[in-house]
Amino acid sequence: MTQVAVVTDSCASIPEALIQRLNIHTVAYYIHRGQEVLRDLVTIQRDEFLRWMTTATTLPTTASPGPGDYYEKYTALIKQGFRQIISLHMTSKGSGAYQAATVAQSMLKEEEPTVQIEVVDTQNVSLCQGWMAIEAARAAQSGSSLDDVVARVKKMIPITQMLQTADTLRYLYLGGRIGLAQNLVGSLLNIKPIISMKDGIIVALGKARGRLQAYTLISDMVANAVGKGKAKIAYVHAGALYEVEKLKQLVEAKVEVAESFIAELSPALAVHTGPGTAGLCFYPIQD
Repeated sequence: MTQVAVVTDSCASIPEALIQRLNIHTVAYYIHRGQEVLRDLVTIQRDEFLRWMTTATTLPTTASPGPGDYYEKYTALIKQGFRQIISLHMTSKGSGAYQAATVAQSMLKEEEPTVQIEVVDTQNVSLCQGWMAIEAARAAQSGSSLDDVVARVKKMIPITQMLQTADTLRYLYLGGRIGLAQNLVGSLLNIKPIISMKDGIIVALGKARGRLQAYTLISDMVANAVGKGKAKIAYVHAGALYEVEKLKQLVEAKVEVAESFIAELSPALAVHTGPGTAGLCFYPIQD
């Protein structure tokens, strides 16, 4: 049996096939839509939610899982026989998930003193967080200790990067997640912002005239970051598969890719990005 259990949040947006294959354990975010309380990827799925988003007149809100949600997940894993757990969360500057998980960790430290739980702030989001969970799970399956799994994740934090564009930053702005990209909110419709995350905060890396130019700039940024090495890339979108396939083609003409896949953002992230978002999460690797 794998010694280390890997826990992450639904916002990591990892494809279900990888979650199952790597035995990654997820905790669902909350989405408040009017009087409804939905659980991300549990009681609401991507297609249904995006169809609703295109007609919505009021933006829903999201909330991170609470300490009780993480406590419940950790105790379930302990009952399964796990004595070591790594719990990976989106940037603590944009969500309360990391703090909630540390409360659950403290509760269990008293109740289960022989169980080790490491809670990690990935300082990122989406498939950047997802890549860390994926590589942690692979390390766990290969028999690595908790310390080694944590060390592997921490090496990834400073080099894993999100780059994405959308038709509008309206959703990020209304959801209060705009960070340092606020100056791009008023951009004209045909100006596409390119956003990333630095030190756990959304930042603007520039803007392009139209999607194709945005994709070209993103592909150049990835190529500059990777250099002569290789990259692992997750192409991410919210109801924009055709667009992200165009981005993939441009990127892979310039970058040697060791592994890639296409993933769709979870509903809890789509609340903030809006439909039509396309981008990628990558990190460079050396042979």
